[in-house]
Amino acid sequence: MKYTEEHEWLRVDGDEVFVGISTHAAEQLGDVVFVELPDAGTTVGKDDEVVVIESVKAASDILAPLDGEITEVNDVLADEPGKINEDPEGDAWIFKMKIEDMSALDDLMDEAAYKKFIA
Repeated sequence: MKYTEEHEWLRVDGDEVFVGISTHAAEQLGDVVFVELPDAGTTVGKDDEVVVIESVKAASDILAPLDGEITEVNDVLADEPGKINEDPEGDAWIFKMKIEDMSALDDLMDEAAYKKFIA
């Protein structure tokens, strides 16, 4: 997995990338009560706001980690936003995307670098 400084994780699956928020981010947010998901088929640029997550503490925007197209969203989160607190780096992925340049993943942090970043 790769991580961004905005506390998103990315996991490559073939030619698509799963995107979600890190366990650290989920813990900082507290109990998630609402997730506004993007539409599949949306073309995004790196750092575009694509998702809004609301918790009992605050609202937070999730940015597109890279340029590409959103291919699928995790519709379960619309009805059960709390899943983000239960399994943020697993079943509670937020969206899948096809990224324009797979080599852009090389610029992101690996798990060891991310752990150092949040320490």
